[in-house]
Amino acid sequence: MPNRPTPTITGLLPFLFVVLWSTGFIGARLGLPHIQPLTFLLIRYIAVLCCMLPIALISRAPWPQSARQWLHIGVSGLLVHGMYLGGVFIAISLGLPAGVASLVVSVQPLLTAVGAGFLLGATVTLRQWVGLLLGLLGVALVVSNKLGQEFGAPALVPAFIALLAITAGTLYQKKFCPVFDWRTGAVAQFLPTMLLTGAAAALTETFQIQWTGELFFALGWLVLVLSLGAVSLLNWLIRHSNAVNVASLFYLVPPCTALFAWLLFDNTLSGLALAGMAITVWGVYLARK
Repeated sequence: MPNRPTPTITGLLPFLFVVLWSTGFIGARLGLPHIQPLTFLLIRYIAVLCCMLPIALISRAPWPQSARQWLHIGVSGLLVHGMYLGGVFIAISLGLPAGVASLVVSVQPLLTAVGAGFLLGATVTLRQWVGLLLGLLGVALVVSNKLGQEFGAPALVPAFIALLAITAGTLYQKKFCPVFDWRTGAVAQFLPTMLLTGAAAALTETFQIQWTGELFFALGWLVLVLSLGAVSLLNWLIRHSNAVNVASLFYLVPPCTALFAWLLFDNTLSGLALAGMAITVWGVYLARK
């Protein structure tokens, strides 16, 4: 029987997920100037499958036992990876600032709380509702300096699609396939995601790529750290926690991304942004049981 993580490590895993997931916006910023968004994601998914398939076969990990299980895991992958990441990357490539994209997606915990009540029979307490609203307020303060930038309204459409996809994907996985092996589950999630993304890229993009050091680094980081590390942690969190607890963690992503941007790109952090970070942390504390 596999050893379970110690309570200390278990308590740190949600925050490790937030840190790793937050770097996705940084990877997109580095890579997208050199490659079209769906082509970028297609290469990323192919690389993930090339890593995970041998690991699953060599370790003799258990595969899904029925066609229904394959279907449910595949649908969750299409929503959480294909449509969510596709929407975010397309929105950023159309000129939507990463801060605005993160603000749109940050409505997810509130939508998840509503959906968890209807679909999962979960009870969301008053304290959690207060925490969710405070978290959204804090995120708005963190990215407030980005809201004045001009961008076309069409750039918001894929961002809202990404919001609906990550919300639906989290609820779907929690309801229909909360338990699966992380190795074979990654193959089951990323295989249909790769096929759908490849078809969409073939219809809408030209597959033009400028191979630069930044692009190589961004691809390597997104494959190894995001798709293998952060996604495995997300699947573990969905399995071992309720949907509202998991969703509330996404409020911490924009403040963490802002910190990375400050460290790596010399972006400024205003007093309002720092206050927003504190409010967000407090809101997540209240929202998590």
